[in-house]
Amino acid sequence: MSAAILDGKSLAKQIREELAVEVVDFIRTTEVVPTLAAVLVGHDPASEVYVRNKRRDCEIVGIHSQLVELPAETTEAELLDVVARLNADAAVHGILVQLPLPKQIDETAVLEAIDPAKDVDAFHPENVGRIMQGRPRFLPCTPSGVQELLLRNDVPIAGAHVVIVGRSDIVGKPLAGMLVQRGRGGDATVTVCHSRTADLAAITRQADILVVAIGRPEFVTGDMIKPGATVVDVGINRTDVGLVGDVEFASAAKVAGRITPVPGGVGPLTRTMLLVNTLTAARELTARVGE
Repeated sequence: MSAAILDGKSLAKQIREELAVEVVDFIRTTEVVPTLAAVLVGHDPASEVYVRNKRRDCEIVGIHSQLVELPAETTEAELLDVVARLNADAAVHGILVQLPLPKQIDETAVLEAIDPAKDVDAFHPENVGRIMQGRPRFLPCTPSGVQELLLRNDVPIAGAHVVIVGRSDIVGKPLAGMLVQRGRGGDATVTVCHSRTADLAAITRQADILVVAIGRPEFVTGDMIKPGATVVDVGINRTDVGLVGDVEFASAAKVAGRITPVPGGVGPLTRTMLLVNTLTAARELTARVGE
């Protein structure tokens, strides 16, 4: 068996093209330009690349982007003042504080300070709670990208056993909450595994859909996968041989029915779903003003 490739790069391009049309229509109808403000503290090279790519994505679809650059020695109080200013700025619809932050700043305090209506990463407790109740304002970008990848490739989710390896607040937990909801993209039976899971391979081999987001290079191998399963590799790890995922691709591709590559799988979709959330935020905030 040789697995079919789930091409996230092509799908992200398709969604951006769809979004660009929606943005043009929104601007024409409301005379409001959706705007994303990114806050970058310090000079972490990876963070600088991520922010640069996100700003380029915004330009492609017609979303305006602002960049607030702060020195590495910025205090928590100073950053909270910046967040408060962006919260109050009616021209800003989405706020993204790039992580990680310098050690003197409490990330939780900063993320909780963002107006939930502008929290396009969907990290605020209010937005997390709305997701778990099945009435989301926004969906977190990586889980949303995974869900879209499955839906748009006609991977059956309803009734499927989904095993998620990794229980992070960014991927594992919210994705599990999304996939168990009733309706489109949900109705799955979900098992979440982690570092304390006994006999992990016995559980991953039960998965119709296996999502791996554990942050360990090539951790899941072909013998841990059910024949014909769909494998979604969320990981991206820099190694001496280049970028690799959390799944050993060569052995997994011989067993799986469908599989995402790394790079070119979930990553491009994560960035694209941020744009989707920014337009959603602009629509909601603009509607409030008109009430």
